[in-house]
Amino acid sequence: MDIYVRASWLLIAALISVLFAPRIQDVAPGLGGLAYVAGLAFAVLLYLSVLLHELSHALAAKGFGMPVRSVTLHFLGGVTEIEGEPPTPWREFVVAVVGPLTSLALGGLAYLAIDPAPEGLLTFVVEGLAIANIVVGVLNLVPGLPLDGGRVLRAVVWWLTRRPHFATTVAGWSGRVVAILALVTPMLLGAFTSIEPHLFDYFLAGVIGLFLWEGASQALLGAKIRRKLPGLHARTIARRAIGVERDLPLAEAMRRAEAEQAGGIVVLETDGTPSGVVVESAVSATPEERRPWVNVGAVSRPVKPGLLLEADLSGEALLLAMQATPSSEYVLVEPDGQIYGVLATADVDAAFAAV
Repeated sequence: MDIYVRASWLLIAALISVLFAPRIQDVAPGLGGLAYVAGLAFAVLLYLSVLLHELSHALAAKGFGMPVRSVTLHFLGGVTEIEGEPPTPWREFVVAVVGPLTSLALGGLAYLAIDPAPEGLLTFVVEGLAIANIVVGVLNLVPGLPLDGGRVLRAVVWWLTRRPHFATTVAGWSGRVVAILALVTPMLLGAFTSIEPHLFDYFLAGVIGLFLWEGASQALLGAKIRRKLPGLHARTIARRAIGVERDLPLAEAMRRAEAEQAGGIVVLETDGTPSGVVVESAVSATPEERRPWVNVGAVSRPVKPGLLLEADLSGEALLLAMQATPSSEYVLVEPDGQIYGVLATADVDAAFAAV
């Protein structure tokens, strides 16, 4: 599992340093210019707590046997990239809720440490971490994607309806409502409270609102895509293929494929093991008059492990297998190792569009 820190985090760290420096100078007047360094140190501590929030997601997912690709910290917090979707609503609920609970626990521990902490800068830092983590925990429980609370909502709706795609749609639209509320929050504060919002408040609300809207929209698009996935079956999309030796002239291989009404050509070793698949674009780029003099191996791509797929793959499992090793062609094999056919990415795209 990789951990990344986006460059945008540096901008927020610098902003936190500038905004907190005057307050730090109030509680520790002797620091002078070092107040900005202290503000930067506070930003680092804050994002370390965000990292713990994200790592809790990752550890929960790993505990359920779900591969975790990466954890990324960015200017609005962090994101944990988990491969695939949780197979049950319970796992979805646990993986989602553990992050906010971790933030709330960190906030609670920091709050308990306020009184024992010495007066001055240390107390200010502990109070800041307590408030920040409690706010992060509460806000992440707001029921709308892409927030953790949206995934909790999705898990609950999934459990009640047994319809995961419908649950994603509900949580996605809830996320859009949350995004709109985030956008209009400064105006509501100005209209119904004595708080006078500043220009920065409108800017921050706009950034957060757009971030939430985009995340919710992506979730809705993902639900729409996943509704189509069960209609994708590798067997029905694949082209019939013939197996030929590597040294066979391309013209002869194409003649055999046409005679067999096959749409794919697989290169076989002497023991019958597939070692290559002819690339359609390479064949098209070879002039017809040269094809009798070019062997099949010259226009084929080696069959790496990721290019050899099971013929029974379908739906999301098929797309994940293709995403793991991107290619224009794949070789489909039966459970006993026999070649079933060639799967072209272009054919999968066309089949998906037609579902």
